[in-house]
Amino acid sequence: MREAPGAEEDPRIEAARRLFAGPIAFLKSAPELKFLPEPGAPEIAFAGRSNVGKSSLINALTGRSGLARASNTPGRTQELNIFDVGTPLVFRLVDMPGYGFAKAPKDVVRRWTYLINDYLRGRAVLARVLVLVDSRHGLKDVDREVMKMLDKAAVSYQLVLTKADKVKPPALEAVTAETLAEARRHVAAFPEILATSSDTGGGLPELRAAILDAIAAASQG
Repeated sequence: MREAPGAEEDPRIEAARRLFAGPIAFLKSAPELKFLPEPGAPEIAFAGRSNVGKSSLINALTGRSGLARASNTPGRTQELNIFDVGTPLVFRLVDMPGYGFAKAPKDVVRRWTYLINDYLRGRAVLARVLVLVDSRHGLKDVDREVMKMLDKAAVSYQLVLTKADKVKPPALEAVTAETLAEARRHVAAFPEILATSSDTGGGLPELRAAILDAIAAASQG
């Protein structure tokens, strides 16, 4: 996995690289909130439409190809998959079920929706939600619904573009600008958009650093 040139010159990025290169382990899957671990560490959640690349991004961020289970079948992940970062524990990553998969059975969609909404609104240790958006498609109405829900719940979130290597630079620049313009209209959205690629490593050093910044901000708050 390639890192951005000069990334090691930023102490934030280097600190984040070292942490993500250290111990990271799958903790458990939680099909319901009652199965979540005790809230003993800050959590960073990955949310996004089905097949947006959440699991692939987690694997790329951690440099571990098999840590999160990636699937080509939209809607395969139906639980909150939780990973411990650091020894001793520094924070947790939470891979959330994808949303917006219209072909799933209605009872399954309803169960996913309740799980996602209850977790996002009720988890006190949730430091930030990373809302992943496919660079090829930009924001969809289902993303906007999640953003409105996060605004209402006063949960800090940041929009992260995935699969940035799949679009040409002018198109990526355009979708980044459009996404940022929408983010600025939402009270809980972090005013910075990060474009990433799990395949090339583009944007990953900056995303790791942003995660550490969110953990630090939550600890101070």
